[in-house]
Amino acid sequence: MAQENNFHLDIECRQKFHVGELICGDVFLSRKIKEEGRTVVVLSDGMGSGVKANVLATLTASMAINFTAEHKDLQSIAAMIMETLPVCSVRKVSYSTFTIVDIEEDGTTTIVEYDNPETLILRGHTVFDPIWSDVILNSEINKGKELKTCTFKAQKNDRIFFWSDGIVQSGMGSKAYPFGYGREALSEFVQQLVIHTPDSSSNRLAQKVVNMAAMRDGDKPLDDCSCGVIYFREPRTLLLASGPAYEMKNDLDYALRIQAFEGKKIIAGGTTAEIVARELKLKFDINQQALDSDLPPTSFVEGIDLVTEGILTLAMVAKILDRYTPEKRLGLGPADQVVKLLLESDNITVFNGTQVNIAHHDPTLPMELEIRRTVLKRIVHLLETKFLKVVRIEYF
Repeated sequence: MAQENNFHLDIECRQKFHVGELICGDVFLSRKIKEEGRTVVVLSDGMGSGVKANVLATLTASMAINFTAEHKDLQSIAAMIMETLPVCSVRKVSYSTFTIVDIEEDGTTTIVEYDNPETLILRGHTVFDPIWSDVILNSEINKGKELKTCTFKAQKNDRIFFWSDGIVQSGMGSKAYPFGYGREALSEFVQQLVIHTPDSSSNRLAQKVVNMAAMRDGDKPLDDCSCGVIYFREPRTLLLASGPAYEMKNDLDYALRIQAFEGKKIIAGGTTAEIVARELKLKFDINQQALDSDLPPTSFVEGIDLVTEGILTLAMVAKILDRYTPEKRLGLGPADQVVKLLLESDNITVFNGTQVNIAHHDPTLPMELEIRRTVLKRIVHLLETKFLKVVRIEYF
């Protein structure tokens, strides 16, 4: 989630599995509640590792994110989670730790922890203490169990680091760290990362922390390792314009709106690019080198960061976004370039020209060739729900 005129939330969680396991026993979930301008993030660590731990953590994270979204109080959230989890047949307890981060539109942030290592908050590269409080549960089943919570007003350039105990306890039993790496050393490590690379993304920082923990276990993690990072930073803006305006008399106004946009700009559609170049008297060239055999090559319009063909490229963009994972390496083709710019941006504006292109209704064309409006809506949906981007769409 982002607040368009203030900050963007760069949210990422990176993980490494317990050695020998094919599934992680830690589960990370995030949800943007668009109507309220809230974002809820949860990291849960199930007891043990593998499938059983993943089931416990999935149940915990799902309940935590749903109950928090519904504004339930801390006691109720914790009680419902702990009373719902199945009991481990070996240890005879139902156990899964969790960290919940609830961020409101104005930056008011509430963190709730149950048995996860304490969250670290950096203001710039300095540790910020939000003043934690202890909440003792009083239900019959959970009487005496303790939650930690804090509420503070986040500022631009704040970072929140949260993790499972596989990070803090990494290296346990080694000569260098017989009792594990420890929260204090971890805090110092993270501070040095931010000092030396102050513009690092959440993805990069989280990956460095997870890699460090795995290295201390000889690259064979003895527990699931998860690190989540939330970075309140200056938003990066981007415009994606596709399709000519419905009426030709609006061509100049449409082109001027594209030119006046502050941020990076993509035009998807040869006709749209020609109109912009013609109306604004800009240089327009077609690239002769095709970087993707399935798509027409990119073009060049002065002042525009990327110019591609329209519907075929956008359909491929939607497909890439749908299948995208943090491990995926993007190629050099036009659709990959569009996706890269979209993922690097925070606040995205879409100009959807509504003039119908007769070619797209040719019955001889492939069935999967959807009309522009449908494809753009699909892209917008993926950007908002999967990647938590702030997207605004305008029709011309």
